[in-house]
Amino acid sequence: MNAAESAALALVLKERGWVAADIAESADLVVVNTCSVRATAEKRVFGRLALYAAQKKKRRFTLIVAGCMASRLGETLKKEAAAVDYVMGTDARSAFPLILEAVEKGTAFDRAAYTEKPAFSFSSFHAEAGSFRSFVPIMHGCNNFCAYCIVPYVRGREISRDPASILGEIRLLAEKGVREITLLGQNVNSYLWKDGAREQNIDFPALLDMVADEVEHTKGKIRWVRFLSSHPKDLSSKAIKVMADRRVYCRHLHLCVQHGSNAVLAAMNRTYTRERYLELVAELRAVMPGISLSTDILIGFPGEKEEDFEEILTLMEQVKFLYSYMYHYNPREGTAAYSLPDRVPDKIKQKRLAKVIALQKQHTVELLNARIGAESTVLIEGLSRRNKDELICRSERDEMVVAPGDPSLIGEFAGLTLSLLRGNTFRAKEVRTLFR
Repeated sequence: MNAAESAALALVLKERGWVAADIAESADLVVVNTCSVRATAEKRVFGRLALYAAQKKKRRFTLIVAGCMASRLGETLKKEAAAVDYVMGTDARSAFPLILEAVEKGTAFDRAAYTEKPAFSFSSFHAEAGSFRSFVPIMHGCNNFCAYCIVPYVRGREISRDPASILGEIRLLAEKGVREITLLGQNVNSYLWKDGAREQNIDFPALLDMVADEVEHTKGKIRWVRFLSSHPKDLSSKAIKVMADRRVYCRHLHLCVQHGSNAVLAAMNRTYTRERYLELVAELRAVMPGISLSTDILIGFPGEKEEDFEEILTLMEQVKFLYSYMYHYNPREGTAAYSLPDRVPDKIKQKRLAKVIALQKQHTVELLNARIGAESTVLIEGLSRRNKDELICRSERDEMVVAPGDPSLIGEFAGLTLSLLRGNTFRAKEVRTLFR
């Protein structure tokens, strides 16, 4: 979401005649688009702001802090980082053109005189210039209030985007040469558009069908669609069926489990059980054999006992994720879990996390080795950093492949054979077939 919104802000700048600086140290305007999901992300922002504060002693430029951290701290951010000129939360992006106008005229933007009620609004376009993969936000905010998560407090309640706007952006992306899109939301499958004029609601499965129709109308310009992030409580059988029936949807899904213990899931306010999660996995694999799954796993939530932790390992053994984002719990001020007792000592959290990482590495190697010799369709994404004669490719299962080939093939779909595995990346002897 941060990347998509950064691209939208960049488009506003471009439309007003601004051009990207070669290096940040020469910029007249710096926009830092922030994230608040982890406290470590905010620490990195403060580190970056300290660097810009030092630069401001040598030259003049305007510094804007945008995004979730700006929403959380508001104008108090300036007390901790005096170099910041403007603070612009996610719900106040309509002020961005007004701020730019003030910067261009050399005047000050009077926030107090900004009378428009802040409200989140979707941009019409979120692609990075020249990119052939793009995010398409379809909803914003979260109503779940997981005990460890700051997102509902900085992003606000769920707001779904007009499907006509979504389909319009897809058409525009196809015209711009984009080949793959990812539907995006903090809780993407809770999408619900209430069409008062037609007295009907469009839910996530209905939107998936509409998106598939629109993608098929591009006649191969866009071939693949992904979506994230999915909350297990909202992933319906209807959505799974559409994903299986409409072949534009990639055979990969990121489905956040967070934990394997029902006691911890309840304490986290995840509102589903281990059993329900495993039912979803079985349903996905029944209708889409070979689908790859990835997830998030949170270790050391307050009150997590050794037997709770062991249930994470047994769930991982049952599911066998292609990859996981694994992290241990850190108290997040402003969340429900911040004041919970029975915190797990850091040494124990780190020991448990190491076990989870080791098991995930084992599963990743097993799953990838089983794919050697398989035929695969890939999207050619770019050149290898290590060898400019090799192409970096990605399969619909979200596997990385390196193959020799000409740079002119970047942005094309191709067929190849997964010949061998080095680390977590496949090698192919050649790009055999192009699908234009």
